[in-house]
Amino acid sequence: MPLSHSLETHPPHPVETIPGDPACGLVLVCDHASNHVPDDIALGVPEGEFRRHIAYDIGAAGVTRRLAALLGAPAILTNFSRLIIDPNRGRADPTLVMRLSDGAVVPGNARIDEAGKQARIARFYDPFDRAIDAAVAAAEEAAGPPTILTMHSFTPFWRGVARPWEVGILYDQDERLSAPLIAGLRADPAGLTVGDNEPYGGGLPGDTIDRHATARGLANALVEIRQDLIAEEAGQEAWARRFAGLLRPLMTPRA
Repeated sequence: MPLSHSLETHPPHPVETIPGDPACGLVLVCDHASNHVPDDIALGVPEGEFRRHIAYDIGAAGVTRRLAALLGAPAILTNFSRLIIDPNRGRADPTLVMRLSDGAVVPGNARIDEAGKQARIARFYDPFDRAIDAAVAAAEEAAGPPTILTMHSFTPFWRGVARPWEVGILYDQDERLSAPLIAGLRADPAGLTVGDNEPYGGGLPGDTIDRHATARGLANALVEIRQDLIAEEAGQEAWARRFAGLLRPLMTPRA
């Protein structure tokens, strides 16, 4: 994804909403879809850092859009960098606005005060929450409680150590979606190394799944795909088709 520091007078809406069939039984979410920073926000981070995972989840947006198209499912994607504010964190989480991310200092966040943080919540975080709420409400009205699946990507290496997984499925207590996804991925003919709550555990208090799925009792899971596998369009298409095949039998037929 290219850098997207906008020169527009009116910056884009902070949320991208992909329409889909609200009765399909699934809502897709991509928390870290974009590396966009509006021109009126000065983070003081070198341009090259916006190509790294600290700014967004490389490839995740492409997989999400393709998966939404394949399944006819609604999808909600952020249109702002996680360096502005991380919508996959609780409001009280100290990493909601990152001052240091994987060795990169974020000067524009270093001295942000409570008023500044609340302004970012109102401008970016709240519209994202409202868009998910609206998609869930539409699904419930159309056919009953939907499943929520959030799409992410992870770095091939962490602190110099190679990560062996091609994909991981994260979850907290609810395994209604995670268990069949893990089983399906492990049965894939490609012989995938599949993380069960790896490369890190699920269940972060206040995260997107917690706020929008766990709080409502909705089946859910968080997908993590290794970034080198989905950095290009061909990989994004292949992984979207893989997940579409796994998800179709799990999507409850709706009247």
